[in-house]
Amino acid sequence: MATEGTESNCNSSTEGLQDQSSPRQSLPPHSDHEEEKTYVKFLLSNTEAGSIIGKGGSTITEFQSRSGARVQLSRNFEFFPGTSDRVIMVSGLVDNILKAVELILGKLLDEFYAEDGDDVRSKVRLVVPNSSCGGIIGKGGATIKSFIEDSRAGIKISPQDNNFPGLHDRLVIVTGTLGEQMRAIELILYKLVEDRHYIQSIIAPFPYAVYVGMNYGPPNGIGGRFTNNRYQNKEDRDNSVTIGVADEHIGLVLGRNGRNIMEISQVSGARIKISDRGDFVSGTSDRKVTMTGSQRAIRTAESMIFRKVASVSER
Repeated sequence: MATEGTESNCNSSTEGLQDQSSPRQSLPPHSDHEEEKTYVKFLLSNTEAGSIIGKGGSTITEFQSRSGARVQLSRNFEFFPGTSDRVIMVSGLVDNILKAVELILGKLLDEFYAEDGDDVRSKVRLVVPNSSCGGIIGKGGATIKSFIEDSRAGIKISPQDNNFPGLHDRLVIVTGTLGEQMRAIELILYKLVEDRHYIQSIIAPFPYAVYVGMNYGPPNGIGGRFTNNRYQNKEDRDNSVTIGVADEHIGLVLGRNGRNIMEISQVSGARIKISDRGDFVSGTSDRKVTMTGSQRAIRTAESMIFRKVASVSER
Protein backbone atom coordinates (compact mmCIF):
# COMPACT_ATOMS: atom_id res chain seq x y z
CA MET A 1 0.00 0.00 0.00
CA ALA A 2 1.48 3.39 -0.97
CA THR A 3 0.36 6.96 -0.45
CA GLU A 4 -0.73 9.10 -3.41
CA GLY A 5 -0.87 12.49 -1.70
CA THR A 6 -3.78 14.04 0.20
CA GLU A 7 -7.14 15.73 -0.29
CA SER A 8 -9.27 17.40 2.39
CA ASN A 9 -12.87 16.56 1.49
CA CYS A 10 -13.74 13.84 4.02
CA ASN A 11 -12.36 11.75 6.88
CA SER A 12 -10.31 8.71 5.81
CA SER A 13 -10.74 6.75 9.03
CA THR A 14 -12.64 3.49 9.15
CA GLU A 15 -15.26 5.06 11.45
CA GLY A 16 -15.84 7.84 8.94
CA LEU A 17 -16.49 5.36 6.16
CA GLN A 18 -18.86 3.30 8.22
CA ASP A 19 -21.01 6.38 8.91
CA GLN A 20 -21.73 6.74 5.20
CA SER A 21 -24.47 4.79 3.47
CA SER A 22 -23.19 1.44 2.34
CA PRO A 23 -21.86 1.55 -1.23
CA ARG A 24 -23.16 -2.00 -1.64
CA GLN A 25 -26.76 -0.80 -1.61
CA SER A 26 -26.56 0.18 -5.28
CA LEU A 27 -25.24 -3.21 -6.37
CA PRO A 28 -27.65 -5.61 -8.08
CA PRO A 29 -28.68 -8.64 -5.99
CA HIS A 30 -26.00 -11.32 -5.72
CA SER A 31 -27.92 -13.93 -3.77
CA ASP A 32 -26.36 -16.75 -5.78
CA HIS A 33 -22.88 -15.82 -4.61
CA GLU A 34 -23.14 -13.97 -1.29
CA GLU A 35 -23.31 -17.23 0.68
CA GLU A 36 -20.32 -18.77 -1.09
CA LYS A 37 -16.90 -18.63 0.52
CA THR A 38 -14.29 -16.86 -1.55
CA TYR A 39 -11.13 -14.82 -0.96
CA VAL A 40 -9.13 -11.76 -1.90
CA LYS A 41 -5.36 -11.34 -1.81
CA PHE A 42 -3.29 -8.15 -1.79
CA LEU A 43 0.24 -7.01 -0.98
CA LEU A 44 1.62 -5.37 2.15
CA SER A 45 5.08 -4.16 3.03
CA ASN A 46 6.78 -6.01 5.88
CA THR A 47 6.15 -3.04 8.18
CA GLU A 48 2.45 -2.89 7.25
CA ALA A 49 2.17 -6.64 7.78
CA GLY A 50 3.60 -6.27 11.29
CA SER A 51 1.01 -3.61 12.06
CA ILE A 52 -1.84 -5.86 10.93
CA ILE A 53 -0.54 -8.82 12.96
CA GLY A 54 -0.16 -6.70 16.10
CA LYS A 55 1.59 -7.59 19.35
CA GLY A 56 1.27 -11.31 19.86
CA GLY A 57 -1.22 -11.48 17.01
CA SER A 58 -3.72 -9.28 18.86
CA THR A 59 -4.72 -7.06 15.91
CA ILE A 60 -5.24 -9.82 13.36
CA THR A 61 -7.25 -11.77 15.96
CA GLU A 62 -9.44 -8.73 16.63
CA PHE A 63 -10.04 -8.11 12.91
CA GLN A 64 -11.03 -11.73 12.38
CA SER A 65 -13.43 -11.57 15.32
CA ARG A 66 -15.03 -8.30 14.20
CA SER A 67 -15.39 -9.26 10.55
CA GLY A 68 -16.04 -13.00 10.66
CA ALA A 69 -13.43 -13.48 7.90
CA ARG A 70 -10.17 -15.39 8.09
CA VAL A 71 -6.98 -13.34 7.65
CA GLN A 72 -3.70 -15.06 6.73
CA LEU A 73 -0.28 -13.64 5.89
CA SER A 74 2.75 -15.03 4.13
CA ARG A 75 5.80 -15.35 6.36
CA ASN A 76 8.24 -12.49 6.75
CA PHE A 77 10.66 -13.99 4.20
CA GLU A 78 7.99 -14.92 1.66
CA PHE A 79 7.59 -12.11 -0.85
CA PHE A 80 5.43 -11.88 -3.95
CA PRO A 81 7.78 -12.58 -6.91
CA GLY A 82 9.49 -9.43 -8.16
CA THR A 83 8.67 -7.43 -5.00
CA SER A 84 9.71 -7.15 -1.36
CA ASP A 85 6.08 -7.31 -0.23
CA ARG A 86 4.18 -10.00 1.63
CA VAL A 87 0.84 -11.48 0.59
CA ILE A 88 -2.25 -11.19 2.78
CA MET A 89 -5.28 -13.37 2.08
CA VAL A 90 -8.75 -12.64 3.47
CA SER A 91 -11.27 -15.46 3.04
CA GLY A 92 -14.89 -16.10 3.94
CA LEU A 93 -18.26 -14.75 2.83
CA VAL A 94 -18.17 -11.67 0.61
CA ASP A 95 -19.59 -9.26 3.20
CA ASN A 96 -17.23 -10.56 5.87
CA ILE A 97 -14.24 -10.20 3.53
CA LEU A 98 -15.17 -6.60 2.75
CA LYS A 99 -15.49 -5.80 6.48
CA ALA A 100 -12.03 -7.23 7.15
CA VAL A 101 -10.43 -5.43 4.19
CA GLU A 102 -12.00 -2.16 5.37
CA LEU A 103 -10.57 -2.68 8.86
CA ILE A 104 -7.12 -3.50 7.45
CA LEU A 105 -6.94 -0.59 5.00
CA GLY A 106 -8.41 1.81 7.55
CA LYS A 107 -5.76 0.90 10.12
CA LEU A 108 -2.96 1.28 7.58
CA LEU A 109 -4.20 4.71 6.54
CA ASP A 110 -4.59 5.87 10.13
CA GLU A 111 -1.21 4.51 11.19
CA PHE A 112 0.99 5.28 8.21
CA TYR A 113 -0.63 7.88 5.98
CA ALA A 114 -3.51 9.93 7.43
CA GLU A 115 -2.62 13.30 8.94
CA ASP A 116 -4.95 15.83 10.55
CA GLY A 117 -8.08 14.18 9.16
CA ASP A 118 -7.07 14.64 5.52
CA ASP A 119 -8.38 12.09 3.05
CA VAL A 120 -5.41 10.21 1.65
CA ARG A 121 -5.27 8.65 -1.80
CA SER A 122 -3.29 5.42 -1.72
CA LYS A 123 -2.66 2.27 -3.74
CA VAL A 124 -3.81 -1.26 -3.01
CA ARG A 125 -2.34 -4.05 -5.14
CA LEU A 126 -4.72 -6.99 -5.44
CA VAL A 127 -3.32 -10.37 -6.51
CA VAL A 128 -5.59 -11.94 -9.14
CA PRO A 129 -5.07 -15.07 -11.27
CA ASN A 130 -4.26 -14.17 -14.85
CA SER A 131 -7.16 -16.34 -16.02
CA SER A 132 -9.61 -14.16 -14.04
CA CYS A 133 -8.34 -10.77 -15.24
CA GLY A 134 -10.33 -10.97 -18.49
CA GLY A 135 -13.58 -10.85 -16.55
CA ILE A 136 -12.47 -7.66 -14.77
CA ILE A 137 -11.44 -6.04 -18.05
CA GLY A 138 -14.58 -7.05 -19.96
CA LYS A 139 -15.21 -6.90 -23.68
CA GLY A 140 -13.37 -3.92 -25.10
CA GLY A 141 -12.51 -2.82 -21.55
CA ALA A 142 -16.18 -2.10 -20.80
CA THR A 143 -16.25 -3.72 -17.35
CA ILE A 144 -13.15 -2.05 -15.92
CA LYS A 145 -14.33 1.32 -17.31
CA SER A 146 -17.68 0.91 -15.55
CA PHE A 147 -15.89 0.02 -12.29
CA ILE A 148 -13.73 3.16 -12.57
CA GLU A 149 -16.75 5.36 -13.23
CA ASP A 150 -18.78 3.80 -10.41
CA SER A 151 -16.05 3.83 -7.74
CA ARG A 152 -14.11 6.93 -8.92
CA ALA A 153 -10.97 4.92 -8.14
CA GLY A 154 -8.12 4.33 -10.56
CA ILE A 155 -7.91 0.66 -11.59
CA LYS A 156 -5.00 -0.75 -13.60
CA ILE A 157 -3.98 -4.33 -14.33
CA SER A 158 -0.26 -5.06 -14.55
CA PRO A 159 1.08 -6.96 -17.57
CA GLN A 160 1.80 -10.64 -17.03
CA ASP A 161 5.30 -10.97 -15.58
CA ASN A 162 7.17 -13.54 -17.64
CA ASN A 163 10.30 -13.09 -15.53
CA PHE A 164 9.00 -15.63 -13.04
CA PRO A 165 8.20 -19.02 -14.58
CA GLY A 166 5.09 -20.61 -13.14
CA LEU A 167 3.67 -17.32 -11.86
CA HIS A 168 0.02 -17.19 -12.98
CA ASP A 169 -1.02 -14.08 -11.01
CA ARG A 170 -1.17 -10.41 -11.96
CA LEU A 171 -1.58 -7.27 -9.87
CA VAL A 172 -4.78 -5.23 -10.04
CA ILE A 173 -3.78 -1.80 -8.73
CA VAL A 174 -6.60 0.23 -7.12
CA THR A 175 -5.85 3.90 -6.40
CA GLY A 176 -8.08 6.29 -4.44
CA THR A 177 -9.44 7.25 -1.06
CA LEU A 178 -10.51 4.52 1.34
CA GLY A 179 -14.14 4.84 0.26
CA GLU A 180 -13.25 4.73 -3.43
CA GLN A 181 -10.97 1.74 -2.92
CA MET A 182 -13.59 -0.18 -0.98
CA ARG A 183 -16.20 0.40 -3.67
CA ALA A 184 -13.76 -0.71 -6.39
CA ILE A 185 -12.66 -3.79 -4.42
CA GLU A 186 -16.29 -4.68 -3.84
CA LEU A 187 -17.15 -4.45 -7.55
CA ILE A 188 -14.04 -6.48 -8.46
CA LEU A 189 -14.75 -9.13 -5.82
CA TYR A 190 -18.35 -9.63 -6.95
CA LYS A 191 -17.08 -10.07 -10.50
CA LEU A 192 -14.47 -12.61 -9.34
CA VAL A 193 -17.07 -14.56 -7.36
CA GLU A 194 -18.90 -15.19 -10.65
CA ASP A 195 -15.76 -16.93 -11.94
CA ARG A 196 -15.93 -20.57 -10.85
CA HIS A 197 -12.23 -21.08 -11.57
CA TYR A 198 -11.35 -18.19 -9.23
CA ILE A 199 -13.32 -19.68 -6.34
CA GLN A 200 -11.74 -23.09 -6.92
CA SER A 201 -8.23 -21.61 -6.92
CA ILE A 202 -8.33 -20.72 -3.19
CA ILE A 203 -5.35 -22.69 -1.91
CA ALA A 204 -2.99 -20.72 0.29
CA PRO A 205 -2.02 -17.14 0.99
CA PHE A 206 1.41 -17.83 -0.43
CA PRO A 207 1.92 -20.47 -3.14
CA TYR A 208 5.24 -18.94 -4.26
CA ALA A 209 7.64 -20.29 -1.61
CA VAL A 210 8.38 -23.08 -4.04
CA TYR A 211 10.64 -20.66 -5.92
CA VAL A 212 13.12 -21.12 -3.09
CA GLY A 213 12.81 -24.90 -2.89
CA MET A 214 12.97 -25.36 -6.66
CA ASN A 215 15.64 -22.76 -7.42
CA TYR A 216 12.90 -20.82 -9.21
CA GLY A 217 13.41 -17.16 -9.94
CA PRO A 218 14.25 -14.86 -12.82
CA PRO A 219 15.03 -16.92 -15.93
CA ASN A 220 18.69 -17.87 -15.84
CA GLY A 221 18.55 -21.47 -17.07
CA ILE A 222 18.09 -22.83 -13.54
CA GLY A 223 14.83 -24.40 -12.44
CA GLY A 224 13.14 -22.95 -15.50
CA ARG A 225 9.80 -23.65 -17.12
CA PHE A 226 9.91 -24.81 -20.71
CA THR A 227 7.08 -25.01 -23.23
CA ASN A 228 7.77 -28.06 -25.34
CA ASN A 229 5.32 -27.74 -28.21
CA ARG A 230 5.23 -25.07 -30.89
CA TYR A 231 1.46 -24.59 -31.10
CA GLN A 232 -0.72 -24.25 -28.03
CA ASN A 233 -4.46 -24.12 -27.59
CA LYS A 234 -6.32 -23.73 -24.32
CA GLU A 235 -8.29 -26.95 -24.78
CA ASP A 236 -5.72 -28.81 -26.87
CA ARG A 237 -4.79 -32.01 -25.02
CA ASP A 238 -1.29 -31.98 -26.52
CA ASN A 239 0.14 -28.97 -24.67
CA SER A 240 3.33 -29.89 -22.85
CA VAL A 241 5.38 -28.04 -20.24
CA THR A 242 8.54 -29.13 -18.41
CA ILE A 243 9.66 -27.70 -15.06
CA GLY A 244 12.77 -28.39 -13.01
CA VAL A 245 12.40 -29.81 -9.51
CA ALA A 246 15.39 -30.16 -7.19
CA ASP A 247 16.50 -33.81 -7.11
CA GLU A 248 16.08 -34.00 -3.31
CA HIS A 249 12.40 -32.98 -3.64
CA ILE A 250 11.40 -35.49 -6.32
CA GLY A 251 10.32 -37.96 -3.62
CA LEU A 252 7.66 -35.46 -2.51
CA VAL A 253 6.25 -35.29 -6.02
CA LEU A 254 6.28 -39.08 -6.43
CA GLY A 255 4.98 -40.01 -2.99
CA ARG A 256 5.08 -43.47 -1.47
CA ASN A 257 4.62 -46.06 -4.21
CA GLY A 258 3.87 -43.19 -6.63
CA ARG A 259 0.74 -42.20 -4.69
CA ASN A 260 1.27 -38.41 -4.94
CA ILE A 261 1.96 -38.29 -8.64
CA MET A 262 -1.06 -40.50 -9.33
CA GLU A 263 -3.27 -38.17 -7.29
CA ILE A 264 -1.90 -35.07 -9.05
CA SER A 265 -2.52 -36.68 -12.43
CA GLN A 266 -6.06 -37.76 -11.53
CA VAL A 267 -7.10 -34.40 -10.03
CA SER A 268 -5.55 -32.24 -12.73
CA GLY A 269 -6.19 -34.44 -15.75
CA ALA A 270 -2.58 -33.97 -16.90
CA ARG A 271 -0.16 -36.75 -17.78
CA ILE A 272 3.05 -36.39 -15.76
CA LYS A 273 6.46 -37.88 -16.46
CA ILE A 274 9.59 -37.51 -14.31
CA SER A 275 13.02 -37.92 -15.85
CA ASP A 276 15.27 -40.80 -14.80
CA ARG A 277 17.91 -40.38 -12.11
CA GLY A 278 20.82 -38.39 -13.45
CA ASP A 279 18.71 -36.89 -16.26
CA PHE A 280 18.78 -33.24 -15.20
CA VAL A 281 17.78 -29.90 -16.70
CA SER A 282 20.90 -28.72 -18.50
CA GLY A 283 23.40 -27.08 -16.14
CA THR A 284 21.45 -27.93 -12.97
CA SER A 285 20.76 -30.77 -10.55
CA ASP A 286 17.02 -30.40 -11.17
CA ARG A 287 15.04 -33.38 -12.46
CA LYS A 288 12.67 -32.79 -15.39
CA VAL A 289 8.94 -32.98 -14.64
CA THR A 290 6.92 -32.94 -17.87
CA MET A 291 3.17 -32.28 -17.80
CA THR A 292 0.99 -32.90 -20.85
CA GLY A 293 -2.66 -31.97 -21.37
CA SER A 294 -4.85 -28.87 -21.62
CA GLN A 295 -3.42 -25.59 -20.32
CA ARG A 296 -5.81 -25.71 -17.37
CA ALA A 297 -4.75 -29.28 -16.52
CA ILE A 298 -1.09 -28.26 -16.69
CA ARG A 299 -1.68 -25.20 -14.46
CA THR A 300 -3.49 -27.36 -11.90
CA ALA A 301 -0.77 -30.03 -11.90
CA GLU A 302 1.96 -27.39 -11.65
CA SER A 303 0.20 -25.72 -8.71
CA MET A 304 -0.17 -29.04 -6.89
CA ILE A 305 3.52 -29.84 -7.43
CA PHE A 306 4.46 -26.36 -6.17
CA ARG A 307 2.49 -26.93 -2.97
CA LYS A 308 4.15 -30.30 -2.34
CA VAL A 309 7.61 -28.73 -2.58
CA ALA A 310 6.57 -25.55 -0.73
CA SER A 311 5.53 -27.62 2.30
CA VAL A 312 9.19 -28.51 2.81
CA SER A 313 10.55 -25.09 1.82
CA GLU A 314 8.35 -23.41 4.45
CA ARG A 315 9.57 -25.79 7.18
